[in-house]
Amino acid sequence: MDDVLQPALQQRRDQSLYRHRHIVDGPQHTRLQVDGRELLNFCSNDYLGLAGHPDMVAALKRGADRYGVGAGASHLINGHSRAHHALEEELADFVGRPRALLFSTGYMANLGVISALTTRGDRVLEDRLNHASLIDAGLLSGARLQRYLHADITSLENHLQPDHDGRRLIVTDGVFSMDGDLAPLPALAELATAHRAWLMVDDAHGLGVLGENGRGSTEHFGLDAESVPILMGTLGKAFGSFGAFVAGSEALIETLIQQARSYIYTTAMPPALAEASLTSLALVRAGDERRQRLNVLIARFREGAQQLGLALMPSQTPIQPLLIGDTAPAVALSEALLHEHGVMVSAIRPPTVPKGSARLRITLSAGHSEEQVDRLLDALERSR
Repeated sequence: MDDVLQPALQQRRDQSLYRHRHIVDGPQHTRLQVDGRELLNFCSNDYLGLAGHPDMVAALKRGADRYGVGAGASHLINGHSRAHHALEEELADFVGRPRALLFSTGYMANLGVISALTTRGDRVLEDRLNHASLIDAGLLSGARLQRYLHADITSLENHLQPDHDGRRLIVTDGVFSMDGDLAPLPALAELATAHRAWLMVDDAHGLGVLGENGRGSTEHFGLDAESVPILMGTLGKAFGSFGAFVAGSEALIETLIQQARSYIYTTAMPPALAEASLTSLALVRAGDERRQRLNVLIARFREGAQQLGLALMPSQTPIQPLLIGDTAPAVALSEALLHEHGVMVSAIRPPTVPKGSARLRITLSAGHSEEQVDRLLDALERSR
């Protein structure tokens, strides 16, 4: 086996596509202890700086004291604790849907929803830049997967013609994880209604950050549950915790409980994490100051990058991609920032992004200071 696998691994190294893990000591923060060295962290999805918040740490400890560590079983056996149930109710209220259902990860939530709602004879229509979990879910569902051009309403409408007897599910990220731009949700919702299709939005990178109350991209665009009947969100990004949920109607959630294999056949997340997520949700609800600070830092970074002539992609979210193009220069710039300036920024390469669009994925957090943003800009100027 190794004789077959090793040449393929070497080929990845030769193409600058080989990935390495870093060992982190201590909690997630803007400063990280990584591989024995303190680094300035600009590659986390902890957008509101909550992952190490003392209130969440205390809630996790209380949850462990009450429930222990493991859930012990799936939700449908005896793993569904009062903490899980309370979190589902609070999340449903937060996003303005009748019900919400917890999944152990966002990947499992997307697999569960799309496979439960579609099958052979149906069509799943997805943005070309959707997250890998959405693409995989479409492929595994048995339905016909069709990918429309990124954020292109005309391309999607062409795929919707002519009318089709089976179900049609339109699926999109709310905020695209590698580009940082927003899906044209109002136009997608209008098109879905016109063609009697269902619309699903994965708002993993929008919840907690966008909207007046942090309710994500749907709030940002003023869309309700009727316009976006299927909403997926994760708890491991702006919420600083772990896990995911799907929110929607009573019928949707009951269907997922009965038919979503990635929900039925997996152990529930630890109840203590649900307790921590209840606290993080309270912090997100009260997080106007954090969101305002984050927006100030985004504007400061973009202004500084423009002055330096850096090729930032058009994003007003915490995800600020610096487009490089070829893979090797992107990796070289990431390593120069790390080793010469103590700044940690990930190089994103194919197949995560299309060939020729390698980039540094710079992410900002409400926990950053203006001085840290300026240090990043200085490091980028010195390293390019």
